[in-house]
Amino acid sequence: MFLVGLLLRQIIQKGTLEIIDAGGRLHRFGDGTDPKVTIRAHKRLFPWRLAFSPSMTLGESYMDGSLTVENGGHISDFLALISENVGNAGYPKFNKFFMAVDTLFRRIQQFNPIARAQRNVAHHYDLSGGLYELFLDPDKQYSCAYFETPDTSLATAQEDKKHHIAAKLLLGEGQRVLDIGSGWGGLGLYLARRFQARVTGITLSEEQYKISNQRAAEENLSRNAEFQLRDYRTLEGEFDRIVSVGMFEHVGVNHYRAFFQKLKDLLAADGVALLHTIGRKGRPVSTDRWVRKYLFPGGCIPALSEITPAIEKAGLLVTDVEVLGPHYAETLRAWQKNFQANRNQALEIYDERFCRMWEYYLASSEIAFRHLDMTVFQIQLALRQDAVPMSRNYIALTESALKNPKADSSRAA
Repeated sequence: MFLVGLLLRQIIQKGTLEIIDAGGRLHRFGDGTDPKVTIRAHKRLFPWRLAFSPSMTLGESYMDGSLTVENGGHISDFLALISENVGNAGYPKFNKFFMAVDTLFRRIQQFNPIARAQRNVAHHYDLSGGLYELFLDPDKQYSCAYFETPDTSLATAQEDKKHHIAAKLLLGEGQRVLDIGSGWGGLGLYLARRFQARVTGITLSEEQYKISNQRAAEENLSRNAEFQLRDYRTLEGEFDRIVSVGMFEHVGVNHYRAFFQKLKDLLAADGVALLHTIGRKGRPVSTDRWVRKYLFPGGCIPALSEITPAIEKAGLLVTDVEVLGPHYAETLRAWQKNFQANRNQALEIYDERFCRMWEYYLASSEIAFRHLDMTVFQIQLALRQDAVPMSRNYIALTESALKNPKADSSRAA
């Protein structure tokens, strides 16, 4: 415990962390105040692994049950204590060195040609559909919701997210809409239903492709909403509106210029696009190693400083940027609550190790948005400045109309 003890004494300045090692010895860090969290490490090599590779060690140890939280605590309590202190004091220089080395290889990690991109997407999104039904809202929105208050229900917050996006797209009836990374079809079907838009959705997930078209058929929307299994790089044509929600994280920094160039080529001269993506508040760094290995291979969480140069070089204009990080923290909290309520059903689909992996994923993600450098960007784009109004008042006005079921959808134009 010597090396990891030195590091934890630098990190834990507020609150109390107790570690019971494999030999049963108790080690205490912090100032003795609340919050107090006690964990038990069941393997002797845990301290050394933790010092040199904290993210991978914590994630894998929790998955295999060799790290447990004592006294009725949850893994989120432990991660919150660590993250709040890191957010205040920063990482020790020892850990920063290894993070910097990992970042040197990020372009290799995020090299995503079409075939590899499809395999990476399948790794996460082609899991059993029954799993996602256990924790998502009824419309299966797997991205940041839009909470008016922390007490807003998940289903309402996800509906409000769709209203918010539609308002920023300035949609008019019958417009041609491209949804890049269309998920299970919820957003595309909403736009087709609410605005009679002619929606083309694309995904690399065979499971999402199948379910999206099935939903369109069930709602008699197949004439307005078509979902295709294809990569954005293969698209041709012209669209009045383009939206991408929760897909850009899979593009990879090597491909940003190609992504925005394709978006420009597809967007009508007076068109509007909206990019909704997880991002970083600070400088570019490599994606977390545990997340890369177990959840999102090839994934990249971009800094704004990486996105905007690619937009500029493509000849697109940034017409609005909104930061929604706290909304994702609330979204992830709601997903974790739903997952815990349905954990026994998840065990029937997968196994205990998978369930612990999913718990850790949801908990660590919430903490990253609540206390560390993770956030969400909504970036509105156009080819012409006059494609959007001078004032942002139209967003709130359109949202208000969309929330009223009797409102005429033409008011969103």
